[in-house]
Amino acid sequence: MSAKAEHYDVVRKPIITEKTTMASENGAVVFEVAIDSNKPMIKEAVEALFGVKVKAVNTTITKGKVKRFRGQMGRRKDVKKAYVTLEEGNTIDVSTGL
Repeated sequence: MSAKAEHYDVVRKPIITEKTTMASENGAVVFEVAIDSNKPMIKEAVEALFGVKVKAVNTTITKGKVKRFRGQMGRRKDVKKAYVTLEEGNTIDVSTGL
């Protein structure tokens, strides 16, 4: 499989937090993905980019917060996260980067 530019548009970056580190112990990896992407697109992109077999994809959309920016009210962007569960024996080391 070859990684196409569209795959990098779907999968933006891995998310590394305490919660995602806990999920990685159960064979799941968390990525920030394009807001308009769907589960089959995410599965295809992760399999092509990392050469692994994906078991399941769960998605969640985090709404952007309203925050002050230099005294003005601003709004952070909405973020879509994909919790990608891998088949047994497959791993992705997100600490090394793409």
